[in-house]
Amino acid sequence: MKLKIAILGAGNLAWNLAPALEDAGHEITEVYARELHKAKEITERIYSASPKDDLDFSESIAQLFILALKDDAIAEVADQVILPEGSILVHTSGAISMEVLSQSSASYIGVFYPLQSFTKGKKVDLEEVPFLLESEDEETLQLLKKLAKSLSPLVYTLRHKDRQAVHVAAVFASNFTNHMLRIAEDILHRQGLEPELLKPLIIESISKSLQLGAKKAQTGPAIRNDQVSMEKHISLLQGQDDLLQVYKTLSQFIASKK
Repeated sequence: MKLKIAILGAGNLAWNLAPALEDAGHEITEVYARELHKAKEITERIYSASPKDDLDFSESIAQLFILALKDDAIAEVADQVILPEGSILVHTSGAISMEVLSQSSASYIGVFYPLQSFTKGKKVDLEEVPFLLESEDEETLQLLKKLAKSLSPLVYTLRHKDRQAVHVAAVFASNFTNHMLRIAEDILHRQGLEPELLKPLIIESISKSLQLGAKKAQTGPAIRNDQVSMEKHISLLQGQDDLLQVYKTLSQFIASKK
């Protein structure tokens, strides 16, 4: 099954998703962005899509319209976009309910959520990305399943509440973890040291956590109640109140989870 698809959005997800869909045999008909040059950045990466900076898709030949937008833009664009009869409109958010699309001009609505962090300029292998789907219309859900399976074998149907839980878990696992790495980099930079020193430790920690489970893989002074080491760390962080609070809070939380 090959679909004609329009993508609304020109950010990190669209940069990755548009060429992946085309490589899977689907046709990208249009890419929308509020600023035309941003839409062109995406269409230049694919075969024949047209860039657009208006939301009138009434003459589009696309069957499926994918909102690859920031969460706070989904409702506004969904309400304003003009779609052809029989069209399907989906968003790609883990946190937003499908019902935000209910007042749109689409005939059918759904969710097409790729569970991954995307960045422009860094290609993601979508074959390794789980896709979380939702639609109240069975035919639409089956179409979304076929579309997702053309990109990845990891396809799941989840209700909004479950998808929200996955999204929160992903924030802890990905976003917060990345910020901890940034803090670690800053600490080393202040000492004139290179973050590359931590690379083997980071790789081993993540690998071990995935292999054993996070609870069994936990190490460090907090889990073994090494007060001497922790006092030295606290001394080093004096004058950096924000980092000191983070260190103490996380250490206490880790210690409580023995």
